[in-house]
Amino acid sequence: MGAKMQNLVVRALAGAVFVSILIGALLFGQYSFAIVFGLITALALYEFYGLLQNAAKISLPRTLNIVGGVLLFAGTYYYSSAPNCLFITSLLPCLIPYGIYLLVLFISELYSKRTNPLQSLAYSILGQIYIAVPFAMANLLAFTVGHWSHYRYIFILAVFILIWVNDTFAYLTGMTLGKHRLFERISPKKSWEGFFGGLVFAIIASLILAHFYTELSTAKWIGFAVVVVIFGTFGDLTESLMKRTLDVKDSGNMIPGHGGLLDRFDSTIMAIPAVVIYLELVSIF
Repeated sequence: MGAKMQNLVVRALAGAVFVSILIGALLFGQYSFAIVFGLITALALYEFYGLLQNAAKISLPRTLNIVGGVLLFAGTYYYSSAPNCLFITSLLPCLIPYGIYLLVLFISELYSKRTNPLQSLAYSILGQIYIAVPFAMANLLAFTVGHWSHYRYIFILAVFILIWVNDTFAYLTGMTLGKHRLFERISPKKSWEGFFGGLVFAIIASLILAHFYTELSTAKWIGFAVVVVIFGTFGDLTESLMKRTLDVKDSGNMIPGHGGLLDRFDSTIMAIPAVVIYLELVSIF
């Protein structure tokens, strides 16, 4: 077996395992969701802060920041999944451990004797906003408003399905018809033809979802798909901007043949907050 074919097999197997773990975690139940996505949060933060330390030579409290991100995920999970009988009426009490992390983060810089403590704090908070917050918001999709303690995987699963459909057909359409660059300065290979090709097939996928899941009307499912594609694309471009700035090809090597964990979740990171906002807006109007 040639090296190219071997790499292709490794990539296919790693991708299949990756997708199986994600879908299995979502379908099996709320505890498997919490464990797997909590672990993903920790690993994504580990990769992000490691990338800054290794590629940008930035000194920061990596372990403390990973713990902070997991505390944010755990607090949001507890708030979202808690039954009404526990009198959890506000997110704030659930975030007390995360608040302690923030206090420790700032106070620790007084004793760390870093050359540039402001840079350390800035990049520490960047990782929390860029990675920890979106994964914490995934809990708001898994436990929708008005359904506390009632796990519903469909919205978070739909985000992944639509991203995978969009990525696949954006690539195929772009390879076949792509002529006009979408954002050449950041990602030279992406095209407008690929973007609209992925969008069309994502909308088709949303129509299938609308047929089987009536939580949203058909029109709202279409809007759901449009939001995922637009902000998923922005998420992809944002990670490309970061990698280009740091002069690295991949965010890491956690997934054989696919690069780092952030390379696989770049679209999701921005799509999740956008979808949460979208669902709140459509529930109002």
